[in-house]
Amino acid sequence: MNVPANGLLISLIRAGLIQQDQSEQVQERARYEKKTLVTYLIDNDIISSEQLAELCELEYGIPLLDLDAFELGEIPHKYLNTPLIEKHHALPIYTQGNTLYIAVSDPTNITALEDFGFTFNLHTEALLVDDRKLHRAIQRLTEPTSDEFSKSISDDHISDIEIGDIDDARLQETVDTNSEDDAPIVKYINKVLLDAVRKGASDLHFEPYEKKYRIRFRIDGILYEIATPPVNLANRFSARLKVMARLDIAERRLPQDGRIKLRLAKNKSVDLRVSTLPTMWGEKVVLRILDSSAANLDIEKLGFDELQKQLYLDTLARPQGMILVTGPTGSGKTVSLYTGLNILNTSELNISTAEDPVEINLPGINQVQINPKSGLTFASALRSFLRQDPDVVMVGEIRDLETAEIAIKAAQTGHLVLSTLHTNSAAETLTRLLNMGVPAFNVASSVTLLMAQRLARRLCPHCKKPHHIPDSELLGMGYTQEEVAAGITLYQPAGCVECSNGYKGRVGIYEMLPMSENIANLIMEGGNSLQIAEMAISEGMVTLYRSGLEKARLGVTSLAEVNRVTCL
Repeated sequence: MNVPANGLLISLIRAGLIQQDQSEQVQERARYEKKTLVTYLIDNDIISSEQLAELCELEYGIPLLDLDAFELGEIPHKYLNTPLIEKHHALPIYTQGNTLYIAVSDPTNITALEDFGFTFNLHTEALLVDDRKLHRAIQRLTEPTSDEFSKSISDDHISDIEIGDIDDARLQETVDTNSEDDAPIVKYINKVLLDAVRKGASDLHFEPYEKKYRIRFRIDGILYEIATPPVNLANRFSARLKVMARLDIAERRLPQDGRIKLRLAKNKSVDLRVSTLPTMWGEKVVLRILDSSAANLDIEKLGFDELQKQLYLDTLARPQGMILVTGPTGSGKTVSLYTGLNILNTSELNISTAEDPVEINLPGINQVQINPKSGLTFASALRSFLRQDPDVVMVGEIRDLETAEIAIKAAQTGHLVLSTLHTNSAAETLTRLLNMGVPAFNVASSVTLLMAQRLARRLCPHCKKPHHIPDSELLGMGYTQEEVAAGITLYQPAGCVECSNGYKGRVGIYEMLPMSENIANLIMEGGNSLQIAEMAISEGMVTLYRSGLEKARLGVTSLAEVNRVTCL
């Protein structure tokens, strides 16, 4: 079937940016994928959004507007007709006299101008914009506003989500509302939870203030404000979340903890850990998403270099000893440990874990949820494991001397033990154990590998751009003379519709310290963390910062991100 060539395609062919024989296929594929022609061309890297905008400006003589420099908050609200905006992928920007100016990325999109003009009874003019920037602006402006959030929720929202074991009638007992008022609250909360899962958020924050209520998502380690619903709904939001988590909705003066299980599909569910906290203006509620299916336990994807990966695998292959992973909350320690457990998870080994909470469900491993209120602590669980004929034991965290002593005893008696500690570096982990009261001989004889880690945001491959830094500054940052002489190209974030402020996903940065004879002797002699670190570096240890510099050199992350996560 011959499809008439779109006017934009003709311009692209004339400019040599697309071949004549491609045009029909491009139009067909765009129509099949239900995308605009411009979006299809950019998404499939046939042409960049910047190239397309510059070409159209020259070809059609339409002014090019930089949307990033335009204040979106100044757009008259009455022209933000979401159905029209989404239908035409066009955005009303401002009026001048009787003319409404429309931002478009496709200058041949005459239908958009006609529809906006007819709807608002105004003359319309086109302004050319970068398609990715237009897409990002439309996403921001079509989010539910605080005044209209309940109107924005239609009956088909969240049709694929279920919340188990929730008695919605409990909400009526303490919230002065009727069923008609409750329905938008229930749908809105469900929509927010589903959006968080879809966007890959790790945490959700529901925060009341005197004159504002805001909802934030933590995505790739950074908090983003997602919505600002009306502040007078604060109590209803917290009540709904507490009902879902099976908490006491009448108790508003004390913190509470609970869990929510979301069934997103027949074979897909997500657990949420819920924490409430009374503040001056109401209850703040924070939810941690525990999505086992989203955890990538492939050792190739963690971010190890070849030497680090081999060191981790070699240590896991030992029949006994202790592997300690250290780093702040949210640095990926659990995923690193579970990647190791996943490698060890065979029918030949008995593996048990004690965690608080159990974040990743792994069939074939005996996982125990710690419950201090009932007396089930890390120490008591570990003590029971040793009577269960274990081969491999994982302790979620070593928090006290009793747990440390039992774990070390297990490592010395033929078991492989994996655990975590909260310290800033691998060397400090050893002194932390000594400060807990563990004898130096036990530390030196039981610990086999210390691994400090951080998670740095990955640069978006679609929009990262080169960042020129003088050679003298590169040398001052820690790059070697040989690396600088060979040429180093660093990158910085730009931002596009595919990412969050120029970053997409995260990668691990690691510092690995194997227990050598020299380091063991240094521990026995009472060496401090600085001396241990110096000894490890002399034996070839790559520090966290140096590991981050290598990730920046490879274009995986930016130098600013390395400095942020390594606290330099």
